[in-house]
Amino acid sequence: MRSEKPKVLHAIANKPMLKHVYAMSKQIEDNTINIIYGHGGEQLQSACAELDANWVEQAQQLGTGHAVQQVIPFIGDQDIVLILYADVPLLKLATVLRLLELVNEKALALLTVNLNDPSGYGRIVRNEHAQVQKIVEEKDATLHEKLIQEVNTGILAVPGGPLKRWLNALDNNNAQGEYYLTDIIAMAVAEGVHIVTTQPEDEAEVMGVNNRMQLNYLERVYQARQAEYFMSQGVTLIDAKRFDVRGDIELLGQDIEIDINVILEGRIHIGNNVRIGANCIIKNAVIADDVEILPHCVIENATIGRGSRIGPFARLRPDTELADNVHIGNFVEIKKSTIATGSKVNHLSYIGDTTMGSRVNVGAGTITCNYDGVNKFKTIIKDGVFIGSNSQLVAPVTLAENATIGAGSTITKDTPANQLTLARSKQVSLANWQRPVKKEIK
Repeated sequence: MRSEKPKVLHAIANKPMLKHVYAMSKQIEDNTINIIYGHGGEQLQSACAELDANWVEQAQQLGTGHAVQQVIPFIGDQDIVLILYADVPLLKLATVLRLLELVNEKALALLTVNLNDPSGYGRIVRNEHAQVQKIVEEKDATLHEKLIQEVNTGILAVPGGPLKRWLNALDNNNAQGEYYLTDIIAMAVAEGVHIVTTQPEDEAEVMGVNNRMQLNYLERVYQARQAEYFMSQGVTLIDAKRFDVRGDIELLGQDIEIDINVILEGRIHIGNNVRIGANCIIKNAVIADDVEILPHCVIENATIGRGSRIGPFARLRPDTELADNVHIGNFVEIKKSTIATGSKVNHLSYIGDTTMGSRVNVGAGTITCNYDGVNKFKTIIKDGVFIGSNSQLVAPVTLAENATIGAGSTITKDTPANQLTLARSKQVSLANWQRPVKKEIK
């Protein structure tokens, strides 16, 4: 990967590959997860500290068989052991469950796949009765064996007792001088254990990542899957190839339309008849019915009420809560504020640390001055307030019900209800004033 970061921390859909495999594994019932790690273990555990798993170090990297040997102390004889790979991030739960259904005391279950170009993979060698006999790594394969297109994915399910016995019997007498996990297949056959196989729905499920090109390829496969799921749920995607999901999206409603280059990240709830314009980034948001989000908006940790309209070029920062029928217009930024029903902030404004009532109209260029360099202060705007353009509200301050603030005012004190408040410097015109003129340089 040409990176200081461990390979399995590189991300698909903004989530490390290891976490993709972990999340799928956690859906299996009665399951204990062991994570075998080598180089970069401290970095790996720090980045994935929340995972409920037993971390097992492989101090020397002596092959796949050697890696699994490290967890022998944690395997019970009656366990079914499922072996997965953290750099194979798109394996589906249905494939794994199908594999687990095949394993028993007399059967080892192996996931294989047929490839047009099997180069680099271990080949599945079968006898004349199509029974699996062994797996041959490419460096050890004969010319005839290299023609086999069915290959080993490395993913298998096996009874715990026999697995421990076979792991202890491994040797490294091969071209790479490594302990191959694949050698247990021949051992199982020699003991009369049946090798049963199944295959994934598509090749991408079992593709591993060893470089940035493969990472990018699987990113696009993942996004294509997400787009297909969205459309199957009735969402209109203007262009499914220009749409990215990086989280857990809950579609609550129907007739959702999403334009190009939209990124949905984190946990998002979307209601009925929602339209999201081009080039929007939305993270951890609740979007109610009949909301329209115009192009080029950035929304994070915000709640948007029914019938509201956002944008274009608006930013809703964390802890923004909009009630129904709120309008947030172009080049407006809202942060840590609640805005009640029917209020409008349509142009070139900043509203921060504010509680705003209903039916408020905020004129263009208005800002709340909520920060003195050390502390944050609250602005309270009651129902029905009209704020003229280019006003500054210096917090802490309260604008009472139905107050009107004249354009260009700097408000530093609470304003009374139902009155016009102005705070402007006196306008002066100087009749004999001369505009400065540049002096010629000789």
